[in-house]
Amino acid sequence: MATNQKTDADILTLHFGREELVIRQRYEMISIANDVLIGVWFLIGTIFFFYDSLVYWGTWLFLIGSIEMLIRPTIRLVRRLHLQRFHSQAPGTADAGHDF
Repeated sequence: MATNQKTDADILTLHFGREELVIRQRYEMISIANDVLIGVWFLIGTIFFFYDSLVYWGTWLFLIGSIEMLIRPTIRLVRRLHLQRFHSQAPGTADAGHDF
């Protein structure tokens, strides 16, 4: 006979401070804005490649998009280091289940 009773091992308690939530939200917004810009640069650059007179500028937009793709892991690294200041006693607690 199975029971659906919860034990202490089944309960997960998360402790987030207001500052930590604000930091996470800010970095998420920065990451989203960066991703949107990457899409914009590549989309416009692709359209520019259809016109011979705009290929030069399309190439520059692809370069800008590529640089912004390098910014993505930098945003994640800075966020992680920033959050580790709040959890310096427990390594690994700044990790998120999902990364942006």
